[in-house]
Amino acid sequence: MNKKSVKILAALLILLQSSRSQTLSGFGESATAQQFNTEKKFDGYLDTGEIDHFIKEMSAHPHHVGSPGDKAVTDYIYNQYKSWGFDVNIETFYVLFPTPKYRLLEMTAPTAFKASLMELPLKEDATSNQTKEQLPTFNCYSPDGDVTGELVFVNYGLPEDYEYLNRLGIDVRGKIVIAKYGRSWRGIKPKVAQEHGAIGCIIYSDPKDDGYYEGDVYPKGAYKNEYGVQRGSVMDMPIYPGDPLTPGIGATRDAKRLDRKDAANLLKIPVLPISYHDASPLLQSLEGPVAPEQWRGALPFTYHIGPGKTTVHLKLEFNWDIKPVNDVIAKMKGSEFPDEWVVRGNHYDAWVNGANDPISGQAAMLEEAKAVGELVKTGWKPKRTIVYCSWDGEEPALLGSTEWVEQHAAELQQKVVTYINSDDNGRGFLGVEGSHALEPFVNEIAKAVTDPETGISILERRRSHEMVSINNDPKKLKELMEKKNISIGAMGSGSDYSPFIQHLGIPSLNIAFGGEDGGGEYHSIYDSYDDYRRFKDPNFEYGLTLARTAGRATLRLADAEQLPFDFTSLSKVINRYTNELQALLDEMRENTSVQNRLIKEKDYQYASDPEKKLSAPAAKDEVPYLNFANLQNALDEFKKTTDQLSAALQKQKTASPKIDSINKRLYRAEQNLLVENGLPRRSWYKHSIYAPGFYTGYGVKTLPGIREAIEQRDWNEAQQQMEIVSASIIRLNNYLHAIINDIH
Repeated sequence: MNKKSVKILAALLILLQSSRSQTLSGFGESATAQQFNTEKKFDGYLDTGEIDHFIKEMSAHPHHVGSPGDKAVTDYIYNQYKSWGFDVNIETFYVLFPTPKYRLLEMTAPTAFKASLMELPLKEDATSNQTKEQLPTFNCYSPDGDVTGELVFVNYGLPEDYEYLNRLGIDVRGKIVIAKYGRSWRGIKPKVAQEHGAIGCIIYSDPKDDGYYEGDVYPKGAYKNEYGVQRGSVMDMPIYPGDPLTPGIGATRDAKRLDRKDAANLLKIPVLPISYHDASPLLQSLEGPVAPEQWRGALPFTYHIGPGKTTVHLKLEFNWDIKPVNDVIAKMKGSEFPDEWVVRGNHYDAWVNGANDPISGQAAMLEEAKAVGELVKTGWKPKRTIVYCSWDGEEPALLGSTEWVEQHAAELQQKVVTYINSDDNGRGFLGVEGSHALEPFVNEIAKAVTDPETGISILERRRSHEMVSINNDPKKLKELMEKKNISIGAMGSGSDYSPFIQHLGIPSLNIAFGGEDGGGEYHSIYDSYDDYRRFKDPNFEYGLTLARTAGRATLRLADAEQLPFDFTSLSKVINRYTNELQALLDEMRENTSVQNRLIKEKDYQYASDPEKKLSAPAAKDEVPYLNFANLQNALDEFKKTTDQLSAALQKQKTASPKIDSINKRLYRAEQNLLVENGLPRRSWYKHSIYAPGFYTGYGVKTLPGIREAIEQRDWNEAQQQMEIVSASIIRLNNYLHAIINDIH
């Protein structure tokens, strides 16, 4: 059977499956038929050629915050929304955005070397030569600094890497460290270095992680060439995102601002990203112990840790300017519930041209908005207001979205049904993170969208990918075979959903495709239209698939008679997180006991390595047994309530006079999981179930107050946080129980 026949057969099977399904979640039978008809029309308005055009137009020039290119893209997006019949306004905030004034990195001993700090234009990449418009390579929110010191290689710059250095007797105090990109968000590397007394931090991309070790380099292949540099922010966003000078309030023109020295999320040591071309002479000159195998990269020499004779001089100066960020907000007013909003967002600012990050997602979102405008021309109107938000300033610190959320917090908590985010997008598999009460809703959509390469649903392609990726583990394979749906991930940070869910408790989703679009263009001048059309999504089919997927989520939430929240899914996932915490404690308890015994018995095969001159690790306090009783009791009651609510909602008639009131209470329910005083040492983050990790940055920590206290071995705080989380679950449980009583 040829490929065309396979696609036809797959399409017929999908149609057959759809015909057997009488209703969509939240829709009665007649409303389901109408919704399917609306979605069919919606799909008909989507066009890969227009997505191609949007990407080419918006990535034609660099457009970082405050630049002429950024203003041009703002106006372009505004005019598109306006032409499609949306009520559009631009909301401007004024934020701290530093740009480089002076950059110097040189090796002063044992030989002289001056880093080029340049990315080279390529004849194969039409926009890579726009030198005058490009931001230089830098780490945004690095402080000014002029430091000279011995160089030490710290692997990925994670806390455990410094534990290894400590066992070697290597102290980074007063020294400059060089770390590899990867394994954590970039801002964690200088943060940890600063905590250990380093005076400066250099970050480079090793070709083992992001270069020729992975495949042919650009322009021959997709991967990072020797001159490519990853720009990016190093603000300590796990403390709070947004404008560092206006935490918790919108950065309007007349907002009260902190002095820069008082901003808790700004680092104190200078930080600079470099290419592996510039990193090679520095690393090759190092002496000291040979790096352990897991630290070594793919550069053609032996990796040493230092310190030794290698001394470097790092000098950085920045223009610390207040710049405008312009959010383009486009509304299509709801015909029945204008004060209930389905909010859809994607940022448009980039470090340079940003064809992939973020224009690929922005183009798909514009194509959705265009299709919504076309539907309205046919006489259709959404029941709830649809709000398309094109955010500015995401790259430095989620600036545009955070300031908008902080400025309108009270209104948004009352009105927003769900926030649906996207960012960069490419060829591959569906990925979704979000509020777990929406997991069944996501699965229903994923079954309805066809994958352009295989002709099966995006749900089945994702499941197939998961099965192939488990490395022949029979137990996991059996579990996946038995499980007919996909799980959505928990939200950490790194894109514009963060202020919605983690600060305001608004249900959120983040949707993207990827996995077959690998490469090394990230945050470099090579994130271009030429790169994107060759290596990311050559036919722009996955842009179209993103528009179909996120578009269905938007349309169904806008028109659902009963909003499709299923809190039984949330109950299951919090139970799983709790079991993971208990398993973590058991593992820590066993490892601590074994390690302490071996240290006591002077079993240096385990505790130390004389050849590498490793000292024994320090003995640790034994891990106590924490009391999970209140949390487990709260979860038991929560399961009963969510089961009862699910049954009650299934019996509830969509034409019930109570349905409007119930819907409002359903979409506001997640706010009960917010903690009034926030997480320890970072009060901006208020969600008790999801947060970015204090030492992971983008990576999520689930039940973060408890989990991070355990990881830091602060047993008193862990127990205190256990009670705080228990209280939030009890609060949500009581809230949902009141809905049940109202239904009955």
